Amino acid sequence: MGSDSYTPLVDAYYAPLYRFALSLARNSADACDLTQQTFYVWATKGSALRDNSKVKTWLFTTLYREFLRSRRHDARLTALDDLPPGTEDPPAKEIDLAVNLDSQLVVEALQALDEVFRVPLTLFYLEDLSYHEMADLLEVPIGTVMSRLSRGKTQLRTALVQKERAPNVIPFPFSNQKSS
Repeated sequence: MGSDSYTPLVDAYYAPLYRFALSLARNSADACDLTQQTFYVWATKGSALRDNSKVKTWLFTTLYREFLRSRRHDARLTALDDLPPGTEDPPAKEIDLAVNLDSQLVVEALQALDEVFRVPLTLFYLEDLSYHEMADLLEVPIGTVMSRLSRGKTQLRTALVQKERAPNVIPFPFSNQKSS
């Protein structure tokens, strides 16, 4: 792919890459950074890709590797800083105001899952990657992808049932009974 095809590539893949980055990083600033870094790597190394049909997989794999690299880097910095537990900023909730309540519950439940299950679920349902593409991206066998999807769906269902059962109404402090 030449430089004249860079803009259509960004137009086609920015939104899905950003959604994937957001599911990994759990905040918009880091998701933007990951997405931009992915396109930077494409600009510097993408010409080495010989099969243009693999651009989508290449981009998602690159983004995932950048995420892992940045997480390792952050872990080293945190270890050096020796911060007491609980002093890091909590992950920001990234839910669009236009999203309805059911979608919000699913997104919250998905974010609560362990990364090993959240990533395949996100790639499959939100990014429409095939089992084969996910196996290539995650560098695991297809059977592992299928297992993680199955176990992830089970965990997601359990999390949704728990959220559904949790009381969402703030109790009114006064009793309905009249005092005599």
